[in-house]
Amino acid sequence: MGTLVAIGAAVAVLTGIGAGIGIGLATAKATEAIARQPEAEGKITKTLILGCALAEATAIYGFIIGILIIFFLG
Repeated sequence: MGTLVAIGAAVAVLTGIGAGIGIGLATAKATEAIARQPEAEGKITKTLILGCALAEATAIYGFIIGILIIFFLG
């Protein structure tokens, strides 16, 4: 049972990879957008920060689920 709990927790924490890739792509696209249209920097930055916060929230949820799996099933 212990190894299945560890595998389940590891799978839950893998959401951090998706969040990291998503934030990286969003930052790259925002940088390109600011380079093309510098006067829209404020709007682009606000949207980027909102998107990064939402992506990071999914990673935090996965981490919390992993911790809960370890504590309650382990």
